[in-house]
Amino acid sequence: MNDEREEEDTRRDIAPYVSRRPVLAVIGNGLALDQETEAACVELGRRAVEAGFRIVTGGLGGVMAAVSRGGREARTWRDGDILGILPGYEASAANPYVDVVVPTGMQIGRNILVVATADVVVIVDGGAGTLSEIAIAWQLGKPLLALATSGGWAQELAGARVDERRADEIVAVANAEEAVDRAWKIAGRGRARGA
Repeated sequence: MNDEREEEDTRRDIAPYVSRRPVLAVIGNGLALDQETEAACVELGRRAVEAGFRIVTGGLGGVMAAVSRGGREARTWRDGDILGILPGYEASAANPYVDVVVPTGMQIGRNILVVATADVVVIVDGGAGTLSEIAIAWQLGKPLLALATSGGWAQELAGARVDERRADEIVAVANAEEAVDRAWKIAGRGRARGA
């Protein structure tokens, strides 16, 4: 019994030194999506998990649900790959594809947690809530990619800078495949895909 406990303590002690899987935040419209945007989000979620990412979203509907569903459909999906950080306290508000539900009670303040958790942020469509997440991610120095074909703030800011505090731009991507490939180059840190 003591040997097992000692081994567990050792694993816990070295955990900070073991590389972790990168996290991809996908931010965007929480409302109903058109068929094309929905399909792009499902593909984005599936490709992200198959590449080796964990996914974090705001855990609700629209872009968040479609990306989470895609992640769940990935052939390499494992329980715990899909994180939803909710604005309220009710875990039951999460879309059914979220593996780990984090009810915050922070309302729009939870947007900080969504982007702070990520290594890379992908913008799909988006309204005012998405714009706040973009501004936070920009200030936190998070790499941002925008699915330029999806409309909303993603289309508006693709290839642009939010302000002068950073020299880089929000990278415009044309589809889910390009988004995941670019994100992996940024956050994958040389790992083999699916590692």
